[in-house]
Amino acid sequence: MAYRIHNLHFKSPDPEKTAQWWADNLGAKITRKKEVAGTVGIRLDLDGVPLNITGFVQGQELEQFAGLEHIGLFTDDLKESLEQLEAAGAKVLEELPSAMGPCAFLEGPDGVRIEITENKG
Repeated sequence: MAYRIHNLHFKSPDPEKTAQWWADNLGAKITRKKEVAGTVGIRLDLDGVPLNITGFVQGQELEQFAGLEHIGLFTDDLKESLEQLEAAGAKVLEELPSAMGPCAFLEGPDGVRIEITENKG
């Protein structure tokens, strides 16, 4: 099973201000802004590393907090990935649909939250 970076996701009480800070101070380029589940979603490119910055997402039951919220990864087979990761001790916290495909949040080692999104492209 191959994985690739989807994004590093930051949540902020003021996503626009946070995104602008990354752009002004670290040279990230704002590549997209759109409304997502009751908040603004901003995509940045930091020297090839995709960053997502949003406010708190409506409808997400999992606790949300400001800061680095999770590491986002793409997989080509979510079901197989979840089976493999659960067998390795990861805990599935929530499964839900997303604009890009079905996804799940897991708790990895040391409490690190990982989002796995199925994307066959």
